Amino acid sequence: MNVKTMFLHSELEEKIYMKQPEGYIQEDKENKVCLLKKSLYGLKQSPRKWYKRFDSFMIKAKYNRCEYDSCIYFKQSDDSTYLLLYVDDMLIAARNKTHVQKLKAQLKKEFDMKD
Repeated sequence: MNVKTMFLHSELEEKIYMKQPEGYIQEDKENKVCLLKKSLYGLKQSPRKWYKRFDSFMIKAKYNRCEYDSCIYFKQSDDSTYLLLYVDDMLIAARNKTHVQKLKAQLKKEFDMKD
């Protein structure tokens, strides 16, 4: 699975201003700047904000984070489910297909996903 526009899913904690994008600049307002409300591609803090947002979602969904690799999540049960995260791509594995479908549904409710 893939998260569409992943950085837009995370909120900024600090105020960040940027120059007006090319093509957006209005006459008599050339010196104005934009206040960012969401994280964007290119910001230094964007990848960390995204990971923190995703991590908090997985913890709320009762998944455990692997102590050896913080991008692996698992849920222990009679049939365990595993999620491997690489930036905005995910691989979900379980012996029971219904566990995979359930996690995919949870993710799609929270994030704009592409399967």
